[in-house]
Amino acid sequence: MTAIRLHHDNRCIEAPAEMASFLDGEGLVYRNWDVSRLREGLCGNYALTEADKAEILVAFKEEIESLKAEGGYVTADVVVLSEKTPDLATLLGKFSREHHHSEDEVRFVVDGHGIFTIRGRSGRYIELTVGPGDLITVPASTRHWFTLAEDRRIKCIRLFQDPSGWAAIYDEAPAGRP
Repeated sequence: MTAIRLHHDNRCIEAPAEMASFLDGEGLVYRNWDVSRLREGLCGNYALTEADKAEILVAFKEEIESLKAEGGYVTADVVVLSEKTPDLATLLGKFSREHHHSEDEVRFVVDGHGIFTIRGRSGRYIELTVGPGDLITVPASTRHWFTLAEDRRIKCIRLFQDPSGWAAIYDEAPAGRP
């Protein structure tokens, strides 16, 4: 289930409109897209072929093109993390360290679940659990980290401003990281 948990007071926000408003106030973008248009074989499948990935991108072409126009994104791809991912623990180790990027991090969850912990504009940490249909944009230079949720799998569309993709920038975590 999509939800926000605020680290400073452990308060939860689960109503979609309230989540979007709260995240907007923190400088983040949250939207929800309908994933029901995907054919059954694309959901629950974590061993996608390149053709399957292309089909997912085509299914959301209109939304992707709109985001590209809004944010200056030039490319999109599909990423899959699951128990079938080689070196999953190593990858998650990189994502779970607090970092930021020189460009926006845009993720649309097609299937599965993940947890972004983000240092918002207010300086407080926001834990955002995302699931199918959720789109999150973490702006450039915003400190955050990511891990998989309990189901240990996620399938996302990613958008990039630089065609070579983004790189995580690690530096010392500020005092007070939970």
